[in-house]
Amino acid sequence: MQASLLLLSSLQPPVIVTIPSVIIPPLLSHCYHHLPVQLGATMLGSNKMVVKKPKIVIIGAGMAGLTAANKLHTVTASKDMFELYVVEGGTRLGGRINTSEFCGDKIEMGATWIHGIGGSPIHKIAQQIHSLESNQPWECMDGNLDEPTTIAEGGFILNPSIVDPFTKLFNTLMDHAQGKKLSDSVSDTEKSELYSFYHKLAAKAFNMSATSVGSFLRQGLDGYWSSGSDKKQEELTGYGKWSKKLLEEGIFAMHENAQRTYTSAGDLLSLDYRAESEYQMFPGEEITIAKGYLSIIESLASVLPPGTVQLSRKVTKIEWQPERNHGPVNVENGYCSRPVKLHFNDGSVMSADHVIITVSLGVLKAAIHDDSGMFYPPLPSFKAEAISRLGFGVVNKIFMQLSPTHERKNEHSKGWFPSLQMVFHSPQSEMRQKKIPWWMRRTATLCPIYNNSSVLLSWFAGKEALALESLKDEEIIQGVSTTLSSFLSHKFCNGDVNSDDNSQGYGVKFSKVLKSKWGTDPLFLGSYSYVAVGSSGDDLDAMAEPLPKDKPLASPPLQILFAGEATHRTHYSTTHGAYFSGLREANRLLQHYHCLGIYN
Repeated sequence: MQASLLLLSSLQPPVIVTIPSVIIPPLLSHCYHHLPVQLGATMLGSNKMVVKKPKIVIIGAGMAGLTAANKLHTVTASKDMFELYVVEGGTRLGGRINTSEFCGDKIEMGATWIHGIGGSPIHKIAQQIHSLESNQPWECMDGNLDEPTTIAEGGFILNPSIVDPFTKLFNTLMDHAQGKKLSDSVSDTEKSELYSFYHKLAAKAFNMSATSVGSFLRQGLDGYWSSGSDKKQEELTGYGKWSKKLLEEGIFAMHENAQRTYTSAGDLLSLDYRAESEYQMFPGEEITIAKGYLSIIESLASVLPPGTVQLSRKVTKIEWQPERNHGPVNVENGYCSRPVKLHFNDGSVMSADHVIITVSLGVLKAAIHDDSGMFYPPLPSFKAEAISRLGFGVVNKIFMQLSPTHERKNEHSKGWFPSLQMVFHSPQSEMRQKKIPWWMRRTATLCPIYNNSSVLLSWFAGKEALALESLKDEEIIQGVSTTLSSFLSHKFCNGDVNSDDNSQGYGVKFSKVLKSKWGTDPLFLGSYSYVAVGSSGDDLDAMAEPLPKDKPLASPPLQILFAGEATHRTHYSTTHGAYFSGLREANRLLQHYHCLGIYN
């Protein structure tokens, strides 16, 4: 018997391809076996089938989804190979990229930085589309503000001689955890001193077999104290109730709080130590995008034909076929039915040969709950367990505009408002200023978004970030103002921080507030992923594994593919990680159809 395939092309008349089934080579036989389902074939008599284009649906119009769509379209557009759609549950493009404006400045509610310009595909695109320059001010246009003023609760400015040793200690410990070498810019003398002290402390902490980054850091701090290196230094005076050790611990905790926002781990004790060294960054400076991160998204989407991207299309259920159906071929509307069905919140249904899922890890965590019903049948255990073990945290930002009536009274500041590093008393300390709200105590900085800007920015992580989402603007203004009353007294050395006369500390007033809400947004349920204790880089690899897994009895291959930052082993939590994952899954499909002799 012979099998005949009628291949439909938009560029030429239909062609009958005849393949003797008894002599099909093994590889082609595998491809041919799946061809009726993948390409939507319908029977023309006993041995002929009409083949229609494979249908690919990408869920999510963020960086990963639009990168995959861009790649699939640009490579195959001239051949009209695929029926391609991007369905997005929200009303905008970008996902966790959300460029906005606040008080005339361009700001980022989500992704903010290009983490290293050396080799970054995001930086390359930004250069190509001329997004790195703008006449409009933008967030961090002058980079990370240098020489911040470090102030301890109560209004005590800390001399660099107090702060710098613990900044170096913290950075050295993190470099050790991340497998970095000492910077070549450090002098030989400094290297010798650092190796003989800080790196010995790091090595000692490492030998204690820390399971988390948090425990490793604290072992390093304890090692510093137990080494007796600071015993020769005199006890500090003139810092109110602050002792030397309390200040040192407060400075170290300030850096820990900053690290929480970098990683999204609400508690560094939950951040896996072993996996930290697998994370990779590009070399070079870290910069923001003048015309906004959204310009990258718009560039990727600009090549897609009208109608490809469909907004406000929230998927509520994904049906797939993990095992081969040995029954009769299911034919719908004259074509073999496609193996994946997407159900939407408006009741509509869309069938597909391949679905690339790019939703956040937070959404996937919600989807694997027993009562979710998002996947039918449920995801296999290897996938669900990886989703469950990996960490996904909440990081939020607040932007606050200084009132025009604010008077600059800080002679120490180079700009209108100082770039602050804030050292708090422990939340359990009896010496703490009790009027400062608990959600402020684990933020590390409050800074203008660029020098001389009237807009201030602060970052929050974990439960504090989540709590921020439910606060009213007035509550945020009151909480930040109360905090500043302790940190920015008129003389920068507050006598009685509980005094009502000091409630407006430093004369600071705010007129507007804007905050992100990534934790409670049902389309994200968090900000970005991290490798939690109990998880590993293997789980990130498992996240990238397509379904069904490659096995002889599987039904049509590559029904469900996964992309997004939480599917990249070395660049998770980043936009470029999402970009790479989108390319990976697009290439996976292109290579698959090259096997079928369609893609050249």
